Amino acid sequence: MTTSDRLDRTSDRHGAAPEQSGATAVDVAAANDKVVRKATVAGAIGSFVEWYDYGIYGLLVTYLAINIMGEADAGNLFLTNVGFLVSFIARPFGSVICGYLGDKIGRKSLLATLLVLISAATAAIGLIPSSTVIGVAAPVLLVLLRVLQGFSAGGEVAGAMSFVGEYAPDARRNYMMSFIAVGSFIALMFGSAFSAVLITALGEDTMTSWAWRVPFLLAVPLGYVGFYIRSRLEETPHFKVLREQNTVVRNPLRAALTSPRHLKAIALTIFLPALNGPGYYLLFVYMPTYMKTSLGEHNFSMLRALMVTAFSLVAIAICIPLMARLSDRIGRKPVLAYSAIAMALVSYPMFRLITTGEFGLACIGTIVLAIAFSGHAAVVHTVLAEMFPTTVRYSAYSIGFSISTIIFGGSAPLLMTELIESTGSNLIPAFASIITALITLVTVAFLRETKGQPLASS
Repeated sequence: MTTSDRLDRTSDRHGAAPEQSGATAVDVAAANDKVVRKATVAGAIGSFVEWYDYGIYGLLVTYLAINIMGEADAGNLFLTNVGFLVSFIARPFGSVICGYLGDKIGRKSLLATLLVLISAATAAIGLIPSSTVIGVAAPVLLVLLRVLQGFSAGGEVAGAMSFVGEYAPDARRNYMMSFIAVGSFIALMFGSAFSAVLITALGEDTMTSWAWRVPFLLAVPLGYVGFYIRSRLEETPHFKVLREQNTVVRNPLRAALTSPRHLKAIALTIFLPALNGPGYYLLFVYMPTYMKTSLGEHNFSMLRALMVTAFSLVAIAICIPLMARLSDRIGRKPVLAYSAIAMALVSYPMFRLITTGEFGLACIGTIVLAIAFSGHAAVVHTVLAEMFPTTVRYSAYSIGFSISTIIFGGSAPLLMTELIESTGSNLIPAFASIITALITLVTVAFLRETKGQPLASS
Protein backbone atom coordinates (compact mmCIF):
# COMPACT_ATOMS: atom_id res chain seq x y z
CA MET A 1 0.00 0.00 0.00
CA THR A 2 1.39 3.43 -0.97
CA THR A 3 1.75 6.41 1.34
CA SER A 4 -0.97 8.16 -0.65
CA ASP A 5 -3.34 5.26 -0.16
CA ARG A 6 -2.72 5.23 3.60
CA LEU A 7 -3.37 8.98 3.78
CA ASP A 8 -6.55 8.58 1.73
CA ARG A 9 -7.80 5.89 4.13
CA THR A 10 -6.89 8.00 7.14
CA SER A 11 -8.74 10.94 5.63
CA ASP A 12 -11.79 8.80 4.98
CA ARG A 13 -11.87 7.62 8.60
CA HIS A 14 -11.24 10.93 10.33
CA GLY A 15 -12.45 13.49 7.80
CA ALA A 16 -9.10 15.18 7.17
CA ALA A 17 -5.71 13.79 6.38
CA PRO A 18 -3.11 14.67 8.95
CA GLU A 19 -0.10 16.77 8.01
CA GLN A 20 2.73 14.53 6.90
CA SER A 21 5.18 15.38 9.65
CA GLY A 22 5.59 17.31 12.87
CA ALA A 23 7.57 19.93 10.98
CA THR A 24 4.59 20.47 8.72
CA ALA A 25 2.31 21.38 11.61
CA VAL A 26 4.91 23.80 13.01
CA ASP A 27 5.38 25.47 9.61
CA VAL A 28 1.65 25.92 9.10
CA ALA A 29 1.24 27.34 12.59
CA ALA A 30 4.09 29.77 11.97
CA ALA A 31 1.76 32.08 10.07
CA ASN A 32 1.12 34.60 12.87
CA ASP A 33 -1.98 36.75 13.24
CA LYS A 34 -0.45 39.65 11.35
CA VAL A 35 0.38 37.48 8.34
CA VAL A 36 -3.07 35.87 8.44
CA ARG A 37 -4.75 39.28 8.54
CA LYS A 38 -2.61 40.44 5.62
CA ALA A 39 -3.58 37.38 3.58
CA THR A 40 -7.25 37.92 4.47
CA VAL A 41 -7.16 41.58 3.48
CA ALA A 42 -5.39 40.70 0.23
CA GLY A 43 -8.00 38.04 -0.50
CA ALA A 44 -10.87 40.45 0.19
CA ILE A 45 -9.39 43.25 -1.91
CA GLY A 46 -8.63 40.86 -4.75
CA SER A 47 -12.18 39.54 -4.54
CA PHE A 48 -13.50 43.11 -4.62
CA VAL A 49 -11.59 43.91 -7.80
CA GLU A 50 -12.43 40.60 -9.46
CA TRP A 51 -16.16 40.78 -8.78
CA TYR A 52 -16.49 44.49 -9.45
CA ASP A 53 -15.10 43.75 -12.89
CA TYR A 54 -17.36 40.74 -13.35
CA GLY A 55 -20.53 42.21 -11.81
CA ILE A 56 -20.54 45.60 -13.50
CA TYR A 57 -21.66 43.91 -16.73
CA GLY A 58 -24.92 42.78 -15.15
CA LEU A 59 -25.54 46.21 -13.65
CA LEU A 60 -25.03 48.12 -16.91
CA VAL A 61 -26.26 45.61 -19.48
CA THR A 62 -29.13 47.94 -20.50
CA TYR A 63 -26.69 50.63 -21.67
CA LEU A 64 -24.53 48.03 -23.38
CA ALA A 65 -27.60 46.84 -25.29
CA ILE A 66 -28.25 50.26 -26.76
CA ASN A 67 -24.64 50.90 -27.77
CA ILE A 68 -23.44 47.42 -28.70
CA MET A 69 -26.64 45.97 -30.15
CA GLY A 70 -28.22 49.21 -31.35
CA GLU A 71 -31.52 48.70 -29.52
CA ALA A 72 -32.69 48.50 -25.94
CA ASP A 73 -35.27 45.72 -25.61
CA ALA A 74 -34.08 42.94 -27.94
CA GLY A 75 -30.45 43.93 -27.40
CA ASN A 76 -30.89 43.88 -23.64
CA LEU A 77 -32.39 40.41 -23.84
CA PHE A 78 -29.57 39.11 -26.05
CA LEU A 79 -26.73 40.55 -23.98
CA THR A 80 -28.32 39.46 -20.70
CA ASN A 81 -28.80 35.90 -21.87
CA VAL A 82 -25.88 35.27 -24.20
CA GLY A 83 -23.44 37.56 -22.42
CA PHE A 84 -23.96 35.81 -19.11
CA LEU A 85 -24.07 32.33 -20.59
CA VAL A 86 -20.87 32.48 -22.65
CA SER A 87 -18.90 33.76 -19.68
CA PHE A 88 -20.13 30.85 -17.58
CA ILE A 89 -19.40 28.34 -20.33
CA ALA A 90 -15.83 29.64 -20.34
CA ARG A 91 -15.49 29.14 -16.60
CA PRO A 92 -14.78 25.38 -16.63
CA PHE A 93 -11.90 25.95 -19.05
CA GLY A 94 -10.49 28.53 -16.67
CA SER A 95 -11.12 26.16 -13.79
CA VAL A 96 -9.30 23.24 -15.38
CA ILE A 97 -6.29 25.22 -16.58
CA CYS A 98 -5.97 27.50 -13.55
CA GLY A 99 -6.70 24.69 -11.12
CA TYR A 100 -3.96 22.56 -12.69
CA LEU A 101 -1.46 25.43 -12.58
CA GLY A 102 -2.48 26.47 -9.07
CA ASP A 103 -1.87 22.97 -7.71
CA LYS A 104 1.40 22.68 -9.66
CA ILE A 105 3.10 26.06 -9.27
CA GLY A 106 1.22 27.60 -6.36
CA ARG A 107 -1.62 30.01 -5.67
CA LYS A 108 0.01 33.43 -5.34
CA SER A 109 1.38 34.22 -8.81
CA LEU A 110 -1.60 32.71 -10.60
CA LEU A 111 -4.12 34.77 -8.61
CA ALA A 112 -2.22 37.98 -9.37
CA THR A 113 -2.21 37.12 -13.08
CA LEU A 114 -5.94 36.36 -13.11
CA LEU A 115 -6.61 39.79 -11.66
CA VAL A 116 -4.74 41.41 -14.54
CA LEU A 117 -6.64 39.35 -17.12
CA ILE A 118 -10.12 40.15 -15.87
CA SER A 119 -9.31 43.83 -15.30
CA ALA A 120 -7.94 44.16 -18.83
CA ALA A 121 -11.02 42.45 -20.29
CA THR A 122 -13.34 44.71 -18.31
CA ALA A 123 -11.54 47.89 -19.34
CA ALA A 124 -11.58 46.71 -22.96
CA ILE A 125 -15.39 46.40 -22.82
CA GLY A 126 -15.47 50.10 -21.98
CA LEU A 127 -13.44 50.83 -25.14
CA ILE A 128 -15.57 48.89 -27.65
CA PRO A 129 -16.86 51.25 -30.37
CA SER A 130 -20.63 51.29 -30.75
CA SER A 131 -22.43 49.21 -33.37
CA THR A 132 -23.06 52.36 -35.41
CA VAL A 133 -19.29 52.61 -35.92
CA ILE A 134 -18.12 49.00 -36.38
CA GLY A 135 -21.40 47.14 -36.89
CA VAL A 136 -21.58 43.47 -35.94
CA ALA A 137 -17.97 43.53 -34.74
CA ALA A 138 -19.16 45.31 -31.58
CA PRO A 139 -21.22 42.41 -30.15
CA VAL A 140 -18.58 39.92 -31.36
CA LEU A 141 -15.87 41.78 -29.42
CA LEU A 142 -18.11 41.95 -26.36
CA VAL A 143 -18.76 38.21 -26.40
CA LEU A 144 -15.03 37.47 -26.76
CA LEU A 145 -14.20 39.72 -23.82
CA ARG A 146 -16.93 38.07 -21.76
CA VAL A 147 -15.28 34.73 -22.52
CA LEU A 148 -11.99 36.09 -21.17
CA GLN A 149 -13.78 37.37 -18.06
CA GLY A 150 -15.39 33.98 -17.56
CA PHE A 151 -12.08 32.17 -18.00
CA SER A 152 -10.47 34.37 -15.34
CA ALA A 153 -13.39 34.07 -12.93
CA GLY A 154 -13.32 30.28 -13.34
CA GLY A 155 -9.91 30.19 -11.72
CA GLU A 156 -10.48 32.97 -9.23
CA VAL A 157 -12.99 31.72 -6.69
CA ALA A 158 -11.35 28.44 -5.72
CA GLY A 159 -7.91 30.01 -5.83
CA ALA A 160 -8.78 32.95 -3.59
CA MET A 161 -10.67 30.79 -1.12
CA SER A 162 -7.90 28.18 -1.03
CA PHE A 163 -5.30 30.91 -0.53
CA VAL A 164 -6.95 32.43 2.54
CA GLY A 165 -8.11 29.06 3.86
CA GLU A 166 -4.56 27.73 3.80
CA TYR A 167 -3.40 30.69 5.89
CA ALA A 168 -6.30 30.78 8.37
CA PRO A 169 -6.22 29.01 11.77
CA ASP A 170 -8.54 26.01 12.02
CA ALA A 171 -10.79 27.53 14.70
CA ARG A 172 -11.42 30.75 12.73
CA ARG A 173 -11.13 29.56 9.15
CA ASN A 174 -14.69 30.33 8.12
CA TYR A 175 -14.58 33.81 9.64
CA MET A 176 -11.32 34.64 7.83
CA MET A 177 -12.54 33.22 4.53
CA SER A 178 -15.88 35.04 4.78
CA PHE A 179 -14.26 38.37 3.97
CA ILE A 180 -13.62 37.17 0.42
CA ALA A 181 -17.40 36.80 0.03
CA VAL A 182 -17.88 40.19 1.69
CA GLY A 183 -15.44 41.67 -0.85
CA SER A 184 -17.51 40.34 -3.74
CA PHE A 185 -20.75 41.82 -2.41
CA ILE A 186 -19.13 45.16 -1.54
CA ALA A 187 -17.83 45.20 -5.10
CA LEU A 188 -21.38 44.90 -6.42
CA MET A 189 -22.52 47.53 -3.91
CA PHE A 190 -19.77 49.88 -5.05
CA GLY A 191 -20.67 49.20 -8.68
CA SER A 192 -24.36 49.89 -7.97
CA ALA A 193 -23.60 53.06 -6.02
CA PHE A 194 -21.09 54.35 -8.56
CA SER A 195 -23.50 53.69 -11.42
CA ALA A 196 -26.33 55.38 -9.50
CA VAL A 197 -24.16 58.45 -8.86
CA LEU A 198 -23.28 58.69 -12.55
CA ILE A 199 -26.93 58.37 -13.59
CA THR A 200 -27.99 61.03 -11.06
CA ALA A 201 -25.18 63.46 -11.88
CA LEU A 202 -25.11 63.06 -15.66
CA GLY A 203 -28.60 61.88 -16.55
CA GLU A 204 -29.85 58.96 -18.61
CA ASP A 205 -28.99 60.53 -21.97
CA THR A 206 -25.35 61.15 -21.08
CA MET A 207 -25.13 57.74 -19.45
CA THR A 208 -26.44 56.13 -22.61
CA SER A 209 -24.17 58.21 -24.82
CA TRP A 210 -20.74 57.71 -23.21
CA ALA A 211 -20.74 57.67 -19.40
CA TRP A 212 -21.60 53.95 -19.25
CA ARG A 213 -17.97 53.37 -20.21
CA VAL A 214 -16.57 54.99 -17.06
CA PRO A 215 -17.33 52.12 -14.61
CA PHE A 216 -15.65 49.66 -16.99
CA LEU A 217 -12.54 51.83 -17.38
CA LEU A 218 -12.27 52.12 -13.60
CA ALA A 219 -11.10 48.49 -13.72
CA VAL A 220 -7.62 49.70 -14.71
CA PRO A 221 -6.64 51.43 -11.44
CA LEU A 222 -8.56 48.89 -9.35
CA GLY A 223 -6.79 46.04 -11.10
CA TYR A 224 -3.40 47.63 -10.51
CA VAL A 225 -4.08 47.96 -6.77
CA GLY A 226 -5.25 44.35 -6.52
CA PHE A 227 -2.29 43.03 -8.49
CA TYR A 228 0.18 44.99 -6.34
CA ILE A 229 -1.27 43.63 -3.10
CA ARG A 230 -1.49 40.01 -4.28
CA SER A 231 1.96 39.96 -5.85
CA ARG A 232 3.62 41.02 -2.57
CA LEU A 233 2.27 38.10 -0.54
CA GLU A 234 4.13 34.86 0.08
CA GLU A 235 2.88 31.43 -0.97
CA THR A 236 0.52 29.73 1.51
CA PRO A 237 2.08 27.68 4.36
CA HIS A 238 0.30 24.51 3.25
CA PHE A 239 1.54 24.70 -0.34
CA LYS A 240 5.08 25.60 0.80
CA VAL A 241 5.09 22.40 2.83
CA LEU A 242 4.22 20.36 -0.26
CA ARG A 243 7.12 21.96 -2.10
CA GLU A 244 9.55 21.44 0.76
CA GLN A 245 8.60 17.78 1.10
CA ASN A 246 8.52 17.33 -2.68
CA THR A 247 4.94 16.02 -2.54
CA VAL A 248 3.37 18.33 -5.14
CA VAL A 249 1.24 16.07 -7.34
CA ARG A 250 2.60 15.66 -10.87
CA ASN A 251 -0.87 15.77 -12.47
CA PRO A 252 -3.45 17.20 -10.01
CA LEU A 253 -6.29 16.89 -12.53
CA ARG A 254 -5.70 13.17 -12.94
CA ALA A 255 -5.39 12.77 -9.18
CA ALA A 256 -8.68 14.59 -8.65
CA LEU A 257 -10.62 12.79 -11.38
CA THR A 258 -9.40 9.24 -10.72
CA SER A 259 -9.94 9.12 -6.96
CA PRO A 260 -13.38 7.92 -5.81
CA ARG A 261 -12.99 10.06 -2.69
CA HIS A 262 -12.33 13.20 -4.72
CA LEU A 263 -15.05 12.42 -7.28
CA LYS A 264 -17.61 12.13 -4.50
CA ALA A 265 -16.49 15.48 -3.11
CA ILE A 266 -16.65 17.05 -6.59
CA ALA A 267 -20.24 15.81 -6.93
CA LEU A 268 -21.09 17.49 -3.62
CA THR A 269 -19.33 20.63 -4.86
CA ILE A 270 -21.70 20.72 -7.84
CA PHE A 271 -24.95 20.39 -5.90
CA LEU A 272 -24.21 22.06 -2.57
CA PRO A 273 -23.91 25.57 -4.12
CA ALA A 274 -27.17 25.18 -6.09
CA LEU A 275 -28.69 28.03 -4.09
CA ASN A 276 -25.75 30.24 -5.04
CA GLY A 277 -27.13 30.81 -8.55
CA PRO A 278 -30.47 32.40 -7.64
CA GLY A 279 -28.95 33.78 -4.44
CA TYR A 280 -26.03 35.61 -6.01
CA TYR A 281 -26.77 36.14 -9.68
CA LEU A 282 -30.52 36.76 -9.50
CA LEU A 283 -30.73 38.67 -6.22
CA PHE A 284 -27.75 40.92 -6.79
CA VAL A 285 -26.29 40.88 -10.32
CA TYR A 286 -29.43 40.39 -12.44
CA MET A 287 -31.87 42.11 -10.07
CA PRO A 288 -31.57 45.67 -11.50
CA THR A 289 -32.20 44.39 -15.04
CA TYR A 290 -35.06 42.17 -13.80
CA MET A 291 -36.73 45.07 -12.00
CA LYS A 292 -36.45 47.44 -14.95
CA THR A 293 -37.41 45.05 -17.75
CA SER A 294 -39.74 42.47 -16.18
CA LEU A 295 -41.48 44.80 -13.72
CA GLY A 296 -41.55 47.79 -16.04
CA GLU A 297 -39.64 51.06 -16.13
CA HIS A 298 -42.76 52.88 -14.89
CA ASN A 299 -42.20 51.02 -11.59
CA PHE A 300 -38.41 50.93 -11.47
CA SER A 301 -36.03 53.12 -13.37
CA MET A 302 -32.46 51.85 -13.47
CA LEU A 303 -31.58 54.30 -10.69
CA ARG A 304 -34.34 53.03 -8.38
CA ALA A 305 -33.49 49.41 -9.21
CA LEU A 306 -29.83 50.02 -8.35
CA MET A 307 -30.83 51.64 -5.06
CA VAL A 308 -32.96 48.63 -4.08
CA THR A 309 -30.05 46.32 -4.89
CA ALA A 310 -27.66 48.51 -2.88
CA PHE A 311 -29.76 48.14 0.29
CA SER A 312 -29.73 44.36 0.02
CA LEU A 313 -25.99 44.37 -0.59
CA VAL A 314 -25.41 46.36 2.61
CA ALA A 315 -27.51 43.84 4.52
CA ILE A 316 -25.64 40.78 3.27
CA ALA A 317 -22.21 42.39 3.72
CA ILE A 318 -23.05 42.94 7.40
CA CYS A 319 -24.53 39.48 7.94
CA ILE A 320 -21.87 37.31 6.26
CA PRO A 321 -19.12 37.70 8.93
CA LEU A 322 -21.73 37.08 11.66
CA MET A 323 -22.91 33.87 9.97
CA ALA A 324 -19.30 32.76 9.45
CA ARG A 325 -18.45 33.31 13.11
CA LEU A 326 -21.57 31.32 14.03
CA SER A 327 -20.39 28.52 11.72
CA ASP A 328 -17.01 28.42 13.48
CA ARG A 329 -18.90 27.88 16.75
CA ILE A 330 -21.80 25.55 15.95
CA GLY A 331 -20.69 23.98 12.66
CA ARG A 332 -20.99 24.39 8.91
CA LYS A 333 -23.94 22.06 8.37
CA PRO A 334 -26.44 23.78 10.71
CA VAL A 335 -25.81 27.22 9.20
CA LEU A 336 -26.09 25.92 5.64
CA ALA A 337 -29.28 24.02 6.47
CA TYR A 338 -30.92 26.96 8.26
CA SER A 339 -30.08 29.29 5.38
CA ALA A 340 -31.52 26.91 2.79
CA ILE A 341 -34.71 26.49 4.83
CA ALA A 342 -35.02 30.25 5.29
CA MET A 343 -34.65 30.86 1.55
CA ALA A 344 -37.25 28.21 0.75
CA LEU A 345 -39.70 29.84 3.18
CA VAL A 346 -39.24 33.54 2.37
CA SER A 347 -38.58 33.54 -1.39
CA TYR A 348 -42.20 33.53 -2.53
CA PRO A 349 -43.57 36.18 -0.13
CA MET A 350 -40.53 38.43 -0.61
CA PHE A 351 -40.72 38.30 -4.39
CA ARG A 352 -44.40 39.15 -4.05
CA LEU A 353 -43.29 42.33 -2.30
CA ILE A 354 -40.73 43.07 -5.02
CA THR A 355 -43.25 42.61 -7.83
CA THR A 356 -45.67 45.17 -6.30
CA GLY A 357 -43.52 47.85 -7.88
CA GLU A 358 -43.39 49.79 -4.61
CA PHE A 359 -39.90 50.99 -3.76
CA GLY A 360 -40.19 50.49 0.02
CA LEU A 361 -41.71 47.02 -0.26
CA ALA A 362 -39.09 45.99 -2.81
CA CYS A 363 -36.36 47.10 -0.40
CA ILE A 364 -37.90 45.00 2.39
CA GLY A 365 -38.18 41.99 0.08
CA THR A 366 -34.59 42.12 -1.14
CA ILE A 367 -33.17 42.79 2.35
CA VAL A 368 -35.00 39.82 3.87
CA LEU A 369 -33.80 37.62 1.01
CA ALA A 370 -30.24 38.88 1.53
CA ILE A 371 -30.33 38.05 5.24
CA ALA A 372 -31.74 34.57 4.55
CA PHE A 373 -29.08 33.94 1.90
CA SER A 374 -26.20 35.26 4.02
CA GLY A 375 -25.71 31.96 5.87
CA HIS A 376 -25.17 30.13 2.61
CA ALA A 377 -22.91 32.83 1.17
CA ALA A 378 -20.81 32.90 4.34
CA VAL A 379 -20.23 29.15 4.69
CA VAL A 380 -20.47 27.34 1.37
CA HIS A 381 -17.01 28.18 0.02
CA THR A 382 -15.30 27.28 3.28
CA VAL A 383 -16.93 23.85 3.15
CA LEU A 384 -15.88 23.38 -0.48
CA ALA A 385 -12.27 24.23 0.35
CA GLU A 386 -12.28 21.90 3.37
CA MET A 387 -13.49 18.96 1.28
CA PHE A 388 -10.20 18.60 -0.62
CA PRO A 389 -6.55 18.12 0.35
CA THR A 390 -3.93 20.71 -0.55
CA THR A 391 -2.56 18.55 -3.39
CA VAL A 392 -5.76 18.88 -5.47
CA ARG A 393 -7.75 21.58 -3.67
CA TYR A 394 -7.51 24.23 -6.38
CA SER A 395 -8.24 21.81 -9.25
CA ALA A 396 -11.08 19.79 -7.74
CA TYR A 397 -12.79 22.75 -6.08
CA SER A 398 -12.61 24.80 -9.32
CA ILE A 399 -14.05 22.04 -11.50
CA GLY A 400 -17.00 21.24 -9.25
CA PHE A 401 -17.93 24.83 -8.49
CA SER A 402 -17.70 25.95 -12.13
CA ILE A 403 -19.99 23.14 -13.27
CA SER A 404 -22.40 24.14 -10.52
CA THR A 405 -22.30 27.76 -11.65
CA ILE A 406 -23.08 26.82 -15.26
CA ILE A 407 -26.08 24.74 -14.21
CA PHE A 408 -27.51 26.96 -11.50
CA GLY A 409 -26.01 30.39 -12.18
CA GLY A 410 -24.97 31.02 -15.77
CA SER A 411 -28.23 29.80 -17.23
CA ALA A 412 -30.31 31.66 -14.63
CA PRO A 413 -30.90 34.95 -16.52
CA LEU A 414 -31.64 33.08 -19.77
CA LEU A 415 -33.98 30.62 -18.08
CA MET A 416 -35.71 33.26 -15.98
CA THR A 417 -36.29 35.55 -18.97
CA GLU A 418 -37.71 32.75 -21.10
CA LEU A 419 -39.97 31.42 -18.34
CA ILE A 420 -41.25 34.89 -17.44
CA GLU A 421 -41.96 35.49 -21.13
CA SER A 422 -43.76 32.17 -21.66
CA THR A 423 -45.72 32.07 -18.39
CA GLY A 424 -46.35 35.77 -17.89
CA SER A 425 -45.40 35.37 -14.23
CA ASN A 426 -42.81 37.67 -12.66
CA LEU A 427 -42.53 35.27 -9.71
CA ILE A 428 -40.48 32.70 -11.61
CA PRO A 429 -37.26 33.73 -9.76
CA ALA A 430 -38.99 32.90 -6.46
CA PHE A 431 -39.67 29.35 -7.60
CA ALA A 432 -36.08 29.00 -8.83
CA SER A 433 -34.86 30.10 -5.41
CA ILE A 434 -37.11 27.60 -3.63
CA ILE A 435 -36.09 24.66 -5.84
CA THR A 436 -32.36 25.35 -5.54
CA ALA A 437 -32.68 25.87 -1.78
CA LEU A 438 -34.17 22.40 -1.50
CA ILE A 439 -31.36 20.92 -3.63
CA THR A 440 -28.80 22.53 -1.31
CA LEU A 441 -30.68 21.32 1.77
CA VAL A 442 -30.70 17.71 0.55
CA THR A 443 -26.99 17.91 -0.29
CA VAL A 444 -26.16 19.15 3.21
CA ALA A 445 -27.36 15.79 4.54
CA PHE A 446 -24.48 14.08 2.69
CA LEU A 447 -21.79 16.34 4.12
CA ARG A 448 -19.56 15.55 7.04
CA GLU A 449 -18.92 18.33 9.53
CA THR A 450 -15.54 20.05 9.02
CA LYS A 451 -15.69 22.79 11.65
CA GLY A 452 -12.34 23.25 13.41
CA GLN A 453 -10.61 20.36 11.60
CA PRO A 454 -7.15 20.81 10.06
CA LEU A 455 -6.94 20.95 6.30
CA ALA A 456 -5.90 17.70 4.67
CA SER A 457 -2.53 17.77 2.94
CA SER A 458 -2.96 14.85 0.51
